[in-house]
Amino acid sequence: MKFIGRDNKETIISRFAEHVSEGKANTFKSYGMEFIFGRRDGPYVWDAVTHKRLINCHCNGGVFNLGHRNKKIVRALEKSLKELDIGNHHLISEQRALLAERLAQLMPGNISCTVFGVGGGEAVDLALKLARGYTGRQKVISAVGGYHGHTGLALATGDSQYRSPFGDNLPGFSQVPFADIEALQSVIGKDTAAVIFETIPATLGMPIPPPDFYENVRRLCDSNGALLIIDEVQTGLGRTGKLWGIEHFHTVPDIIVIGKGLSGGIYPISATCFKKELQSFFNLNPFIHISTFGGAEVGCPIALAVLEESSRPEFLNHVNYLAGIFREGFIDLQRRYPRILVGLRQLGLIMGIEMVNDSCGPIMTKACYDRGVLAIYANNDKRVCQLLPPLIIDKKTAYEIIDAIDKALQDTTAFLGL
Repeated sequence: MKFIGRDNKETIISRFAEHVSEGKANTFKSYGMEFIFGRRDGPYVWDAVTHKRLINCHCNGGVFNLGHRNKKIVRALEKSLKELDIGNHHLISEQRALLAERLAQLMPGNISCTVFGVGGGEAVDLALKLARGYTGRQKVISAVGGYHGHTGLALATGDSQYRSPFGDNLPGFSQVPFADIEALQSVIGKDTAAVIFETIPATLGMPIPPPDFYENVRRLCDSNGALLIIDEVQTGLGRTGKLWGIEHFHTVPDIIVIGKGLSGGIYPISATCFKKELQSFFNLNPFIHISTFGGAEVGCPIALAVLEESSRPEFLNHVNYLAGIFREGFIDLQRRYPRILVGLRQLGLIMGIEMVNDSCGPIMTKACYDRGVLAIYANNDKRVCQLLPPLIIDKKTAYEIIDAIDKALQDTTAFLGL
């Protein structure tokens, strides 16, 4: 059966607008970006009808770290389907145990327990529930401009633009500017259950915190009896050049949340990983949190394959090699486009193209699309265009991306009259 390109473009878009989201269809039409995901392979995706090719440098925030339809990951799913299905979330699971054991081996410090979910928002919700349940406190501190998901407690940690249409925020949640240790010190206290930060907040435009920031956050949490939750949904699994982004900052949190890339782009799964002592909360009521599809047994071998690939020293060395190519490329681009390009915010291959004003990000998004690169602006800092290429690209593709960005910067500069 053919799945891609079964109808003409107008029919596909009309059906999507009628039954999925008219708002999205209209938005992409206004941008001239009515791209329909069709054939996909490695770093590339093609329009289902026109066959326009894009290098995917959005990657759904890291879902496609290993590229589209990675052969190793597809093989893992094919093998898994011969024996497994969803399983039963109530019962003891051989597959979840194996995956959790491997995560424990790869996690920093003494983080050794895992509860699985389907998506990052669900995993963040659990992390916050665990922090509140374990500490008996309610207060949660997050970053202004950060993003942890669109569900329940995760939504409460985010900016008002995402939650105010649905009513007042939940009590107990407050925000401080990211990487401002003095601001955090002024609000944290003995009533604080947890502090939650993304290692590098992507939606905020990838600001890189000072080297000692998380060590200082850890100190403040310890002195107040609060838990430190690190959201590695986008920075985890090799994106920064280390398996976990927090490793760059020599800090061990109490809870790490991972998702997106753990799926291999093939089977949705997320994980809330935490220190052994926090398990005591669940021991009192082992069924207080359940997720019907979380850690589905058929998906566990896929996540194991992702971990094995992402943790290989050769893989991480390749990420750092590519990071050097982009670093040097943007030094040259900044020299050539000083009126628009401020610089590259970068840790490994989590990168933000920082420009001079809020108009630049949206225009640059369209310019990149026209030049064959999918790169989306950061919604909480529209000066920045996110750049998240698959971690498996080669040197040739890296230079192809830099060349496309060169042309897109030229187009954006001309459009804005800079």
